Amino acid sequence: MLSVNRAALKLVEKLCDNADEYRIIISKKAGATIIDAGIQAKGSFSAGRITTEICMGGYGKVRVLPRRYGDLELPTIFVQTDNPAIATLGSQLAGWHVKLDDFSAMGSGPARALALKPKEIYELIDYHDEADTAIIVLETAKRPPEELIKKMASECEIKPSKLFVILTPTTSISGVVQISGRIIETGIEKLTKLGLDPNVIDYAFGCSPIAPVHPKFAEAMGRTNDVVLYGGIVYCALRYEDDKKLRVIVDKAHSRASRQYGKPFKEIFKEADNDFYKVDSSLFAPAMLVVNNLETGTLFRAGEIDAEMLRRSMGLGTR
Repeated sequence: MLSVNRAALKLVEKLCDNADEYRIIISKKAGATIIDAGIQAKGSFSAGRITTEICMGGYGKVRVLPRRYGDLELPTIFVQTDNPAIATLGSQLAGWHVKLDDFSAMGSGPARALALKPKEIYELIDYHDEADTAIIVLETAKRPPEELIKKMASECEIKPSKLFVILTPTTSISGVVQISGRIIETGIEKLTKLGLDPNVIDYAFGCSPIAPVHPKFAEAMGRTNDVVLYGGIVYCALRYEDDKKLRVIVDKAHSRASRQYGKPFKEIFKEADNDFYKVDSSLFAPAMLVVNNLETGTLFRAGEIDAEMLRRSMGLGTR
């Protein structure tokens, strides 16, 4: 059986063994290993890239290359996986809300497959991990308190000394890289919400611009959403018996299908009173989706890249 924690541990060891190269800081807290990839540490493109692979449980491959969007050229993350349901929904999905006192963060990565957060996802993909080591990635600008570290280890049924916690603030280079690296997961989660069984997806590929870093969280949060909503592409190869039904799903699985499409996410979020639950859920999707039905050979395409919205998001205006 595939083990996302065991596979990702090899990448974590590589990260820790080359801390200076990745510009990260390693420390211990409550017995756990804490990897600062952007709070006090500078972080790096490479740290964001390997963190993306760790988030995918070691079952995704990542490259960072330039790509042109209209007249704008941006660093772009390219992600591929041959185990899409497990790598994305079973590991990468930010599905574990870790909270204690004034600390709150969304947790992603292999540890979720031990704690089964959320349980219904693991029932859907029929997967769980049995490793004795856990790895969690937290999007946060704060270090988690000791009691929370112990709680996370307990929910994974491991000793704190076997827990690895990677911290990636949204305002860091490591953070923006690994957020864009969630492009495939964004597409598969959207397809799943529209009724597609994620287990029918055999292979997946995706790419997304990497947002320029901004020191203010609100700006950084807006940009990291915009690069996916307006510049992200997902390709899935799957097996589905009915092309007509698949066409209906694909046509709704891109961001342009949302009534709130067409503004920088920072503006959309402000209009929603800074409440994610008031944002139209159909907006959280890639800009473009391409689906190859392996049963029929049919290729579906929906949505498109919006280079002008990318320019607006980054304060460059439109042309």
